[in-house]
Amino acid sequence: MVPVEALWRPILLSALFVFVASNIMWMALPFWHAKDYKKLKREGEVLKAMADEAAGQYVVPCVDWKNATPEEKTAAQCGPMGFLILRGAGGFSFPQALAAYVAYTVLMTAIVAYLCGLALPAGAHYSQVFRVVGTAGMLAFSFGDIPNAIWYGKPWGAVLKSVIDGLIYGLLMGGTFGWLWPK
Repeated sequence: MVPVEALWRPILLSALFVFVASNIMWMALPFWHAKDYKKLKREGEVLKAMADEAAGQYVVPCVDWKNATPEEKTAAQCGPMGFLILRGAGGFSFPQALAAYVAYTVLMTAIVAYLCGLALPAGAHYSQVFRVVGTAGMLAFSFGDIPNAIWYGKPWGAVLKSVIDGLIYGLLMGGTFGWLWPK
């Protein structure tokens, strides 16, 4: 067993590697995530319609299924359906989002480190650390978006890219921890 405090170097360094890789995949590779989101045909009308709404999470149509008539239920199921996360005007700060994402990567990496510290002894061979940490890292970053495809209709192509991203992050973590695992 290796205490998590003995793993601070691989935690911070692998979190940094994941952060950099994520930013490269999302911002610097135009062929990767750039087409995951499409523009609405009547974007201006939609924005105008949403202008008075409070920030929050919405579903359209919003149906009270317990009290809806059979006709209302049928109409809701036959037409388009959408899920919307709405930020209020001026509600986004890129620096704050980046800082929060750094904190998230450190937290996820620390949780993986804790788990792997319980499973692996000090002095474990690089390949063993790589396999265990890499697998845990893949689980931590890869599969959380799949329910969004199942329940909310997120395109499977975009979800597959997120899974691949997470697999890369797990490999980066496995390599970093294998390299810096306590002797």
